[in-house]
Order: sequence, then C-alpha cells, then structure tokens
Amino acid sequence: MDFVEVRVQAPRELADILVAELSQVGYDTFEDNDEGFCAYIGEGDFSNDAVAEIMSRYEGQGELGYDHRVITRQNWNAEWEKNFQPLIIAGRVSVRAPFHPQPAGVDHEIVIMPRMSFGTGHHETTALMIENQLDIDHQGQRVLDMGCGTGILAIMAVYLGAREVLAVDVEPWTVENAADNAAENNCTNIECRLGGVEVLEGEAPFDIILANINRNVLLEDMHAYAALLPVGRPILFSGFYQEDLSKIEAEASKHALAYQSHRTKNNWVSAIFTKL
Repeated sequence: MDFVEVRVQAPRELADILVAELSQVGYDTFEDNDEGFCAYIGEGDFSNDAVAEIMSRYEGQGELGYDHRVITRQNWNAEWEKNFQPLIIAGRVSVRAPFHPQPAGVDHEIVIMPRMSFGTGHHETTALMIENQLDIDHQGQRVLDMGCGTGILAIMAVYLGAREVLAVDVEPWTVENAADNAAENNCTNIECRLGGVEVLEGEAPFDIILANINRNVLLEDMHAYAALLPVGRPILFSGFYQEDLSKIEAEASKHALAYQSHRTKNNWVSAIFTKL
C-alpha cells in the first residue's frame, strides 16, 4: 500500500486543531513545515471528502488550503534523498543516510534509510525521544519500541547498552525498513514485529518502554504498556502536543504511571513517566 500526503496550509494556532481533527479520521503521522503541516494516511483509507469537510469547519478563521498526492513505495527514496540532510541531536548523536559522510566528534552514529517509514530524527518527537533516552540508563535492559518507524529509537537503545529490543509497528513496510536499518547499524539484538498492542500478549516485562505514536493510540493502549512495566521502570511517550500532556498524565495516573519530566520543541512533547 502507498501513502497519501495531505499538505495543509494553515496558521500555527489553527494547524494544531487541524492535526487533532485529522487524527480522528485515521491520520497518524504529521510533519510540520513553514506553511503548516503534512499529514499521512494509507491510500486505501484516504477520503478527500473527509478532509474537505474538516477544512470547511474552519473557513474564515485564517488562510487555509490543502492539496494531496500519492507517495508510492517506488519513489519514496528519491523524494527523501533529495531533501534529507544529516542531523546532530543534543550534540551527541549523528543521524545520517548511508550516502552521507561520517561525522566527527559525536558519541553515537545512526545510519538510517527510511523507505516508506517515518522517523529520521528530523521530526521534533523523534529528536525529543532520543534526548530523553540519553538521560536513561539502558545498560543490560530489555526495551520495547512501540510505533518503531525506521527503528531509530530501537537502534539508539542498543547503542546505549540495551541487551535486547522488541520493535513493533502496524505497517509491513515499516517493519521491513526497521529490520534493514537494524542490520545496517549492526544491531543483531533487535526483533522487528508486525502488529499493534495485541502482539505483546504473553510478553515478559520490559525494563524500558518507548512509545512515540500519537495521542489517541497512547491513551487507548496505555493500560497494556503499563502492565508490561515493572515498578520503578521508565516509559517515554511522544507524538502529541503540549496541550495534550495533561490528558496523557491523567490516563497515566490510572495505570500507576507517575510523571517525571518532559521536553518540548515547537509545541511537541516527549515525557518520561515511571511505574509506581
């Protein structure tokens, strides 16, 4: 299956509302840009009428517009290579493609070729998650990466000393991509598994859980994550805006997950919670 990219032009204060609206009709990946944002959905789930109806609700509240295009698996690499630049996160982690030169002066170097997957470190949520990972002791730990995308957070966990990582995503091409990126980075202890929270049934507990998905999925599946986390162990959430942090906190408290800290960038959040 291919993706549909919906490119929305909207002022910042309205863009946040439109992201929330689109997330309710199946869009689960968003990328900010100078004009507004891009939203992504599987081609089979795309409805132009649904987008038009959402946009019509906010007519007269600012300069609004949108268009869409299909991004095929065949041309995704070309699109990405054309626009992707190497990245340094927190001055310590390099994220680059195989065709970029190796950087100097970093602690960790991650090589990513994303194909149809998202998560190169350029989006605020991925970078924020990596910054939070750097503050957590992964040595010898068993880690779960939910919504793994390219596998970048799973790879980061291995570089930080994790003994094994289970990386899970609902899209087949994403799981394939994560596995290829794990191999590219010589991470032999990452298992990439297709599915959602249901594939965690019967799993042993995890010492660290990483969940960079979106607000609605986090709220719906948090009970399952909490059940797999021992007392005193951390879980990192991202994929939501700062105004949604209170909703995440409220749901987390129902499952004995206590807020510890969070980072923000351009209104996106990555928060750390601990199991009580």
